[in-house]
Amino acid sequence: MRTSRRAAARAKRPDRAGAEMSVPEIVAELRARGSPANVAGMARYGIDPKNALGVSVPALRALAKRVGRDHATALALWKTGIHEARSLAGLVDEPAKVTEAQLERWVKAFDSWDICDGVCSNLF
Repeated sequence: MRTSRRAAARAKRPDRAGAEMSVPEIVAELRARGSPANVAGMARYGIDPKNALGVSVPALRALAKRVGRDHATALALWKTGIHEARSLAGLVDEPAKVTEAQLERWVKAFDSWDICDGVCSNLF
């Protein structure tokens, strides 16, 4: 099996554990892409705006493609408590590496229907 240059470069960066971006870089991008108008719209659909940034789903999906699948990154994103970071965690985590304990922790922390829907349909 041939290894791509990208995979070889990731293997040389254990601090990023396979992700193209570090968690602080990802969070900074989420903050930059946030929109107060989107947060207000989210609240109208029953999403708690307290930890939301207002990043659109298409922007989250595009960011997930850039980040790539990475379990450690997903765990770190989830721990931030930021709404969109948690949604992104469900997009980038590696299903084969999700433990029952992680599943239980995440399910107990679901605080909106969109996180529940997104994580369950994309990861579990």
